[in-house]
This record gives sequence, C-alpha cells and structure tokens, in this order.
Amino acid sequence: MSEWIESKISELGKVIGGATPSTKKPENYKDGTIPWITPKDLSSFKGRYIKFGERNITEIGLKSCSAQILPKNTVLFSSRAPIGYVAIAANEVCTNQGFKSVIPNDKTDPLFLYYLLKHNKNKIEGLGSGTTFKEVSGKTMKDIVVLVPKDKIIQEKIAQILNAIDEKIELNNKINNNLAA
Repeated sequence: MSEWIESKISELGKVIGGATPSTKKPENYKDGTIPWITPKDLSSFKGRYIKFGERNITEIGLKSCSAQILPKNTVLFSSRAPIGYVAIAANEVCTNQGFKSVIPNDKTDPLFLYYLLKHNKNKIEGLGSGTTFKEVSGKTMKDIVVLVPKDKIIQEKIAQILNAIDEKIELNNKINNNLAA
C-alpha cells in the first residue's frame, strides 16, 4: 500500500490565474489563434481534455493583460461563477480570470490532479468568499490541503481506473443517445 500524504495544492504544481483582454479592442480577438477558456466554456463540457473555448485571443490580446499561455496538461479549475468546473488542457491554452489553474509538477500526475480537484470541489467551494458571488483566491487555492499518494505511479494507477470508468460512462451515454435517435 502506498503512503498518502497531506499536501498543499501549491506543492502539487504552480497555481496560475487568468485574465481577460479588453473586449472593446477588436484586435484582441479578431482572427485570434490562442485558445481562451472561460467558465462558460466548461458549463456544458463533458470530457476531461479541452482544446479550445468559444473564443480565441490574439498575441496582442495576450500581451495586453496578465493572461498566460498554460502548457498542455494544465488542470483548469474555475474559481468563480461558478467554482468547481474542471478540465485538462489538451494543448496550450489561456484562461480568463475565472480560473485558478494548476500546472502539475513532475511529482504529480495531471489526470490524478484533475480527479483530485473534482473530488475536492465542495471543500474548495466552501473556502470561497465574496458578497456578489463566491470566489476562491489564488492564495486560498495554493494553501488548500489535500491527501495524495506520495508515489506518482500510484497516482497514475488511480487516475487510469477512474478514467476507464468515465470512458465507459461516455460510451454508454453515446449508445443511449443513438438508441433514442
């Protein structure tokens, strides 16, 4: 049996917030090629890996704000409006300010981190603050303590089992939709 340890999310990877280029400047979006993800993009998203959102931004848009290019396998976690949508970047993406994404370090399996954040959604949401709508700050996200297997191989095995279950559910849903049609 693998040893499980308490870790802060900041010990599992680098927590990064997103940003929004001004929508009043067409050059920030017109003919953009950089995938830009918002919580709205994840509201009806059913998979684990996301390639793009409804809109892209341009290099000019990226440089105009504090948005950053996030590498493939970054785990995207919506931190407001609402808290708790989770997806993994299938390629380089950037996000709006409604995210606190985690770039996993070399000791953390991205798929395991995805399932870990999904599992801890209610705990994270409970730590949100705000009057108009709840939001999880970067500092709060970094300091959240979770239990993880110390051994990355165990993380990978757990993630593979959960992923296989999700794939089976998705296949069953496709079959049911085909039968209904």
